[in-house]
Amino acid sequence: MVILNIQLDNFIIFKSFSLCTSYPKKVVNSTIPEENLKGFPNFRYRKVIILMGANATGKTAFGKMCMAVINFIHRREYKGLVDLIEDKQSEASFSIDMAYPEGYLYRVDVRIAALSDGRNEYSSEDINVTVRKENIRANDSYERCVSRLVESEPLSADNYVDALEKVPGMTWYFTFSERNDIVGRYSLNRYYDILKEVLPVLDPRIQDVIKVPESINTYIIRFPYGEEMISNGRVMTDSTLSSGTKEGISIAEVIASMKQNVVDFFYCDEKFSHIHSEVEKAFISLLIGLLGPNRQIFITTHNSDILDMTLPKHTYAFIRRDNLGSGNISCVYASDYVKKNTGNLKILVENDVFSSNPDTNKILSLGNSEED
Repeated sequence: MVILNIQLDNFIIFKSFSLCTSYPKKVVNSTIPEENLKGFPNFRYRKVIILMGANATGKTAFGKMCMAVINFIHRREYKGLVDLIEDKQSEASFSIDMAYPEGYLYRVDVRIAALSDGRNEYSSEDINVTVRKENIRANDSYERCVSRLVESEPLSADNYVDALEKVPGMTWYFTFSERNDIVGRYSLNRYYDILKEVLPVLDPRIQDVIKVPESINTYIIRFPYGEEMISNGRVMTDSTLSSGTKEGISIAEVIASMKQNVVDFFYCDEKFSHIHSEVEKAFISLLIGLLGPNRQIFITTHNSDILDMTLPKHTYAFIRRDNLGSGNISCVYASDYVKKNTGNLKILVENDVFSSNPDTNKILSLGNSEED
């Protein structure tokens, strides 16, 4: 399963927000292979989306909305979704287009009625779900296929649960900076091997990583001065591990999951904040290399050095707040500004062409303030 388009309205900070991962023209000699649905060469999608933007523009919030949307479709439970509605006295909605390797494009439209008449709890009657399905033809692009999809009749259903049951299964992995992911579903031996390779790169003091016998998902990190324990990807001791090393524990989980080849969609939010720029680029290159066909990954970062990587320009997207930080959240794409794949994207970002940089004027003005 890959996401082609998602629209959000009245959830968290998003109003009339949309993000599309389709792209119109094949990139010759691209460093990202197989950026199309396998068997459908014109059905192109951004396999890797590097999401950038200033603080509090919505990168983490977008990931959490994607997770809520997918969980709702998969579990058919609306509680986690309605908790994210910003204005509960107004209607909320989302729409998501998903393509499956079997050759189908699905659209799930969801509308949640406004609470009225003094109600403070939602019911199943407030949830309206419409599901459409269209066959992807041999020479279809996403745009051509979706033009038929919007004209098709919704799949018949008696209620929202019945409608969602018509959507095929999906697999996903979301990991955020505050750590809410679990190791247990991955190959323990594979994860252990990855930990042994990753952690010494992030902290040269680490001498070894040892699996604790007869214990599930528990490991000892050995230093010259002592040991520290991690269990289920979390440090269990009073740790002296650096923040970058702790992030490496989480990144090892993502790598293990990719090597397991059981997950289609990944969202990695701010997993490299405390990691050296060159190491971050190496990790991203590794993740891209491990990403097989019909799979997709979103990576959020503040590191402008990532713009120097030899990736297609359509890989980069920027989330920004309109109207000087007080307006809506929107998404812009580097490929809309840089038509040739050889353009210097970093210079454009440094000159704030995408209006996605933070406003530092107030901070700088502090140096000019007179003391009281």
